[in-house]
Formats: sequence, C-alpha cells, structure tokens
Amino acid sequence: MDLASVMAELEALGTEQTRKTYQNHGAREPLFGVTLRDMKPLAKTIKKDHALAMELYATGNYDAQTLAGIVAEPDKMTASDFERWMETANCRATVDYVVAVTLAETGFAEELADRWIDSGDENDQSAGWNCYCRLLSSRPDEQFDRGKLNKMLQRVVRDIHGQSNWVKYAMNNFVISVGTSYLPLHEEAMKAALKIGAVLVDHGNTSCKTPLAADYIRKAEEKQRLGFKRKKARC
Repeated sequence: MDLASVMAELEALGTEQTRKTYQNHGAREPLFGVTLRDMKPLAKTIKKDHALAMELYATGNYDAQTLAGIVAEPDKMTASDFERWMETANCRATVDYVVAVTLAETGFAEELADRWIDSGDENDQSAGWNCYCRLLSSRPDEQFDRGKLNKMLQRVVRDIHGQSNWVKYAMNNFVISVGTSYLPLHEEAMKAALKIGAVLVDHGNTSCKTPLAADYIRKAEEKQRLGFKRKKARC
C-alpha cells in the first residue's frame, strides 16, 4: 500500500468520539481518531514497511504516526531518525508510546535513552525513562547493568518530586518496571517506591490516575507476576 491509500483508510476508520478522546489526552490536529483495535487489521495488511513508516510519520498526523510505530522496522532506523521523530511528534502520547517503544527494539536504545534522560527537555526525558520501561519488560535480566539501574533508581528517589509533570510520571513507571520486571533489583525498587510515595501528576481532562508504585509492585508479587517479560517491546 502507498501513503495516499493508507491515509484514506485511516480517515475512513476515524470517529468523532475517538478524536475527542485523543484530544483530551493531548493529541493535536491533524488526527482522524482511529482506535488501536480498528487500526490493527490495517497494520496486519501492511506488515512491516520501513519506507512507508517514515512517510506516515512525516505527515504529522496522530493516527499516521501511531501506525508508523507499528509497521516500522527499528533495525533499519538510525539515531538521527529517532531524533527527527522526537522533534516532529504530534503529542506526548506519540513520544512515549510510539517513539520510546520503537526505540526499545534497537541495538542503541540505552545509549540514546541515556542521552535523552540527561537532557533538559521534558519530551526527551519522558521518552528516555519510558524506553527503559519497555526494555526492562522485554529483554532478559542479564542484558542489563545492575549497578547502572540501581543508580537510576536512586536518581529517581532523589529527583522525582522536583521534575516536570510527565517526567515524574515516566520516572514512577520506571520504578514499577524495575520492581516487576527486573528481578535482581526487585527489593531495591520496592524500597525506592516506598520512599517516593504518591507522585502528583496532572492528567488534565481525563480519568487517568498515577499508580502508587509500591502498591503496584506488591500486587504483581501477590499475583506471582514478578519477572514479567513481553515477547517484544512493541505490542
């Protein structure tokens, strides 16, 4: 399928109700309002297509950028590609659930995520922490540097409450991801979660809430879900 036909398909799948929901979560024009459920059959038809993914993302359309993340081929992407994706992301959701998640399937994910975390930009920092969340939940524990992750945990404990809105949210998710998916630091993550306590995040005109990290980790343990790993970073 070419770009024009895919965009026409996306437009036909969009609904006004979904548009409003996405806009409440920060999505900006242009967007059609296509649910992931309705987008999946189209993605299945396309399969993986690097060139098309890059074209879709370049439109700036929220739904097209979401689809781009599904059909992209991360092993064909460069760090520069991801920097460009960050600069042209439609909204925060695109940053955290398209750019960060796709980056997690590359060989340079940690290197670029580290750079973003150390930047002074809220989008970059949020994407960096969220990329680690997907890395931890999709890669074997032995692929990580335990000491490095422990230092990151302590950094969260020290800095989280002074960070901007979505960086706080991403940091909180990082603590949860370490506590539930990375067994070598489960206990340390729980200690960090207890020190952090409640994290105040403004979710705007939505019903979303910020999970209490300690409760989330504890429930995962009760359900015997510790060590959970996805097959891939992308769903």
